[in-house]
Amino acid sequence: MKSYVKIYGPPLLKAIRALEKVAIGMPQVCIMDTMIDSTMPTMNSQEGIINYFAVVGGVSTERCGTIISKSGEKLKGNDFYFEWFKKPTMTEVNILIEKVDEALAPLGVKYTLSTK
Repeated sequence: MKSYVKIYGPPLLKAIRALEKVAIGMPQVCIMDTMIDSTMPTMNSQEGIINYFAVVGGVSTERCGTIISKSGEKLKGNDFYFEWFKKPTMTEVNILIEKVDEALAPLGVKYTLSTK
C-alpha cells in the first residue's frame, strides 16, 4: 500500500527534502520521489544512499537497506510516495498526514495525499 503525495507550488525541492526527512523517522515505510528516481544508479549502493540522505540529516546504515522502495512502481504523476511495509491503520495514516503537514507548512506549499 502506498501514500502518494502531489506537491503544488514552489519550493518543490525543499518540499521533497522535507518529506524525505519525515520518512527517515518512520521505519514502517520506504519511499520514492522525483529526486531519487532521477538519481537511481547512485542508489544501488549503501554509500550512495548515505551520501544522498546526508543533505537532510543523514540515515543510519541499518535504514539504508529499507529507506528506498524496491517495488519499481512509478510515481504516476505524483512527486513522492511512502510505501508501507504492511497495510497501515487509519491511525498510522493520520500520523503520516500530521507529520507531512508539519514538515510542509513552513514552506507554504499545498499538497494532496492519497493512500491506495
